[in-house]
Amino acid sequence: MSLRKLFIANRGEIAVRINRAAQARGIATVQAHSEADADMLGVRLADEAVCVGPAAAAKSYLDIDAMVDAARRSGADAVHPGYGFLAENAAFARAVQDAGLVFVGPDPDTIDRMGDKAAARRAAMDAGVPVVPGSDGRVDSEDAALDAARAVGFPVLVKAAAGGGGRGIRIAHTEDELRKLAPQARAEAKAAFGDGGLYIEKVIVNPRHIEVQVLGDGTDAVHCYERECSLQRRRQKVWEEAGAFGLPDATRAKMCDSAVALARAVGYRGAGTIEYLYDDAADAFYFIEMNTRIQVEHPVTEMVTGLDLIGLMLDIAGGAGLGVTQDQIAVTGHAIEVRLNAEDPLMQFMPFPGKLTGMRLPEGDGIRFDHFLYEGYQIPPYYDSLLGKLIVHAPTRAQAIDRMATALDAITLDGLKTTIPLHKALAASEDLRAGRVHTQWLEPWLEAGNLTSAT
Repeated sequence: MSLRKLFIANRGEIAVRINRAAQARGIATVQAHSEADADMLGVRLADEAVCVGPAAAAKSYLDIDAMVDAARRSGADAVHPGYGFLAENAAFARAVQDAGLVFVGPDPDTIDRMGDKAAARRAAMDAGVPVVPGSDGRVDSEDAALDAARAVGFPVLVKAAAGGGGRGIRIAHTEDELRKLAPQARAEAKAAFGDGGLYIEKVIVNPRHIEVQVLGDGTDAVHCYERECSLQRRRQKVWEEAGAFGLPDATRAKMCDSAVALARAVGYRGAGTIEYLYDDAADAFYFIEMNTRIQVEHPVTEMVTGLDLIGLMLDIAGGAGLGVTQDQIAVTGHAIEVRLNAEDPLMQFMPFPGKLTGMRLPEGDGIRFDHFLYEGYQIPPYYDSLLGKLIVHAPTRAQAIDRMATALDAITLDGLKTTIPLHKALAASEDLRAGRVHTQWLEPWLEAGNLTSAT
């Protein structure tokens, strides 16, 4: 069946993106919103809108009963969760299906399996995908954590088995540190995800973070090549690229093939991402987790492949199958995305919600800005600070960086403090331009005063 009416269970720029993709396919849209988001752009664009609760996310965007009831009453036949909030919540996906609606994403059992990092690790091993040395599943006590750490050797990562976004992660260099940090990680994981489960992983020194975009229809799967996501602050991605710079072709092929093998092995449906750590020195990659949703950084893949990933998700959910074969997916040029947040990078990234009093956006070939802004819009203080994503595409990586620098000079968001100065400084960094970056590079670079000196 083709989808007729789509309920969008999210907010911000991803809600705008889903609205436009659905309407381009002739699918009517219903935008969920909190009381604080009644005037957001997604509400203005949607065919209908429904309030699902007060400003607090726990009573609106995270309220499964309120979301499902609103979707059912709206007459929608499908629900798209976007990213964040309930996007990787298996209970939400089951509730949607139990209400007789289509969940635009994987089966709830797949979300459960791949959302538990220990279970996902086992699934990867079963599919023949290389994994970082670590514990064989969850460690349910500090003694078990110590045994696992001794087996792989210090330093180790203590990681939450559930969730993501850098929550519940600690690095232990010694047994004493592990005894201290494991209970902290367990408590943080329990508070953030309702699950205090942990597992242990060997620390790969100064790795790069590379991920592969996959699409599946529950039976078959394809990859849409890889993205470089190594520039991170507090384990949150800042600057993303497609593809990964300097990656040997043979390694790229093995990484992408392994992602498809895992997606097929778990019967994946929809858009998902397989994430890897890459050891430059050893030219080796290791599976770390799967994100069972669309990613914030999906536009860079769209720019280099010409695919509409959100549209393909809707097609798959409507029963149309993959709609594309592996030999039809090719990469042209290089794309970069930077996340523009309402934060002041010169004041320790302090959040800066406020009113957007004026806006000037860059234009031209190879430039895209995914956002939910309009002049006069009051940025609510209750949610993630992401304002939008500036994306550029060019024939080469060097040209893409130059285009990004030009686009950053051309964009103004008056009335707000944003992370634009950070990205201007990064675009000028010789280390970044030369590809001398990894997941541990950005924070020391900031601490060394490079951002201040660049501005």
